[in-house]
Amino acid sequence: MHILYDPEPRATDEIFSPAEFNALRAGHGVVEWQGQDRAAFYAQHLPQTEILISQQAMETDRLALAPRLRAIFNVETNFLPNVDYEACFRRGIHVLAPGAVFAAPVAEMALGMALSLARNIHGEHAAFLRGEEKWLFEGNRQSELLAGSTVGIIGFGDLGRALHRLLQPFAPRVQVHDPWLPEGHLRRLGVEPVSFDRLMAENRFVFVMATITTDNLGMIDARALGLMQPGAMLLLMSRAAAADFPALIRAAQSGRIRIATDVFPVEPLPKDDPIRAVPNLLFSPHRAGALTFALREIGTRVLEDIELIARGLPPVACRRAERETVARMRSKPVEKPQETGADQP
Repeated sequence: MHILYDPEPRATDEIFSPAEFNALRAGHGVVEWQGQDRAAFYAQHLPQTEILISQQAMETDRLALAPRLRAIFNVETNFLPNVDYEACFRRGIHVLAPGAVFAAPVAEMALGMALSLARNIHGEHAAFLRGEEKWLFEGNRQSELLAGSTVGIIGFGDLGRALHRLLQPFAPRVQVHDPWLPEGHLRRLGVEPVSFDRLMAENRFVFVMATITTDNLGMIDARALGLMQPGAMLLLMSRAAAADFPALIRAAQSGRIRIATDVFPVEPLPKDDPIRAVPNLLFSPHRAGALTFALREIGTRVLEDIELIARGLPPVACRRAERETVARMRSKPVEKPQETGADQP
C-alpha cells in the first residue's frame, strides 16, 4: 500500500520500534515528510496515497487530492477538528486514533495518586525531609482506605474501564457518570450508572477520566466541587479543560477536599505559577501516560490495522471516529514542552 508518513509532533523512534518501522517500510511504499514544504509535499503525494499517517489538516480541498485514500491514522491520538469528517464518512475513509494505548498507564497513575491522597504519602514524605514527620497514629489522622470505599468515575471509555479493572481487588462500590453510554450497558460492565451530581456527592474518590467534549468543558466547577463530601478526593487525569482551575485552586486552599492533577491549562506550567504553592494538591507533570511502552504501542496498533485494511478487513486496533460524536470532541493537540523535550499523551 502507498503510505504518506508525517507523524509530527510525534517522533518515529517514540512510536515505532526499529523493527516495526522497518517492517512498515519493507511491506509498503512509504514516503516520508522530512521538513520540506509540506503543502507541496502533500499535493505531490496525496494522489497516490492509500494510508495517511498524519495529524495535519485534511479538509475538503486536500481530501479531494487523495482519491485512493482508505485511512487516516492520527498518531497524536486525538480526533482533532482539522479533518472533514463528513467527507471521510461519505467516502468510507477510516479516521483512526490509537488513544487506548494510554489507558493502562493513566489508570495505574490514577490509582497510585489516589492511594497517596488517601494516606498522605506525598505529604509525609515531604515532612520527613524537613524533619517534621508525624509518627504512627499522629500521621494518620486524616487517612482513609480505598478498600471498601466509594468510587465515582466520570467517563467510562478506555481510561475509565482500565481504572475499573485495577480497582477490583479493593472491592469499592463504583458509580459511573457517562452520558454517552446507556445505563444498561454500564450495569452489564459491573458499575452503577448515576447522574453527575450524585456521583460528586456520594463518593470519597472521584476520578475524572472523560475525554473533552462540547458538553463537559469546565464541568468540575465551584458548584460541582461544593457537592463533594468533606475530605473527599478528586483526581483529574484526562484533560485540564474538564475543570475550572480557579475553582479547583480555591477548593484545595479551603482544605475541604483533597485534589490530584496530572494536567494543567498551560503546559509546561510556568515556574512562578501560584498553583505550585497551593496546599492539598498533589501534582504530576502530565506524565501519567507518557511511557515508552505506551508510545511504542502506537506503532504496533497502526501496523496491525494497516495489515487488516490491506486485506480488505475493518480496523480493530485503533479507535474509529464516529459520525455522531467526533464533532463534539475538543481535546487540545499534543505539544512538546521545550524545557524538557518530554512528550505527552
